[in-house]
Amino acid sequence: MTTRQYTYLNSIVAAMAGFLFGFDTVVISGANLPIKELWDTSPWFHGLFIMSMALWGTVLGALFGGLPTEKYGRKKVLFWIGVLYTVSALGSAFATDPYLFSFFRFIGGIGVGVSSVVAPTYIAEISTSSIRGRLVALYQFNIVFGILIAFLSNYFLIGFDGSNDWRWMLGVEAIPAIIYTLMVLRVPESPRWLITRRNNLAAAEKVLIDLGVPNPKEEIQIIIAVNENDSKSDDEPFFSNRLLKPIMLAFFIAFFNQISGINFILYYSPEILERAGLAAKESLFNSIAIGGINLIFTFVGLYLIDRMGRKLLLIIGSLGYILSLSMVSYAFYSSANPMFLMSFLLLFIAAHAMGQGAVIWVFISEIFPNKSRALGQSFGASVHWVFAALITLLTPIFLDKDKGVLRDDPWIIFAFFAVMMTFQLIWVLTKFPETKGVSLEEIQKRLGIN
Repeated sequence: MTTRQYTYLNSIVAAMAGFLFGFDTVVISGANLPIKELWDTSPWFHGLFIMSMALWGTVLGALFGGLPTEKYGRKKVLFWIGVLYTVSALGSAFATDPYLFSFFRFIGGIGVGVSSVVAPTYIAEISTSSIRGRLVALYQFNIVFGILIAFLSNYFLIGFDGSNDWRWMLGVEAIPAIIYTLMVLRVPESPRWLITRRNNLAAAEKVLIDLGVPNPKEEIQIIIAVNENDSKSDDEPFFSNRLLKPIMLAFFIAFFNQISGINFILYYSPEILERAGLAAKESLFNSIAIGGINLIFTFVGLYLIDRMGRKLLLIIGSLGYILSLSMVSYAFYSSANPMFLMSFLLLFIAAHAMGQGAVIWVFISEIFPNKSRALGQSFGASVHWVFAALITLLTPIFLDKDKGVLRDDPWIIFAFFAVMMTFQLIWVLTKFPETKGVSLEEIQKRLGIN
């Protein structure tokens, strides 16, 4: 195996945490309506417990995932993520009431939150600047691959075991979770963590050699030199003037990611399509089309991110957001043909996949210094998931035909998302820095973190 193949293999294994992230996040879409009918819960209860409890676990995992990642290392935390996913999948499948179900979804959510901290951090730290974008974007690619497989799994499991179909939908996640947990045992620790947190230069040098770094001793000295400047502020809190610029950049890219409505559309796509006039089976099948477009255009984003750069992808994605969300809003407002609405939903997914979807985890993993990278990733992921949870909590009230507050006007929520994406475009054009092809240590200098 060549050193380049070794780097790709380790990145793919770490990125499998993203596959479980995507699968776990979206598999609930197939169980949504059966569970609502089974336990006859109110829209508020359904949104708060059944649908968004996993996201509150994700918020917790993202908030605190940086601490064990810094203390115990990237590899150990990657391993325990697999354990959490396995427990969550089996527990959710065998749950006997909505409270127990919500508890195990919460456990899986913790795994999702921690994975959004440690996996991009790990991949960024084992990559060279020329391929870092596409390797970290493998995490996002695996997220959308997991989403597609979850949609397919849900579709093919309909009618498998009658009223227990939803249990199988949730339980099958244990299979890839166990495979991932075993594979992660063979990946090396991050060399930057070994240097900055353990001062284990010999182990770090061996990993750098295995990863194909041309001058590992020189690379170690560069990391140590930048780290010495960072060490001057070891007693400084994370929320400080020194880190204000990357903190604000991480906040806004995460905020705009969720205020686009992406998780709302992925979670509730069958229900959204039913509201547009498609039958239940037909709407679930079209959800697979959403997953397929997501995967294809994430691959496009992965291909372009180190060629066109992060900023241009975000500009293209923002324009696609504004057009597609405006047309979806119009489709609901005018009761347009369901396939008209579906075509612009697919455009929305394509815009997200090659723009925000491809860029967010790469960008956040790049902009913080070595000693603060896991905490910075934790902050950005926390912002992302707080807004994801809030949107998932509130939007059932807008969709529910019988008990919702906007029973006949779901167009309003899509119009709101379109307006927010206009603000995203302005932010990208005026505030967003390009990080393509720049080493992590050089990005730190360019952002004035010294």
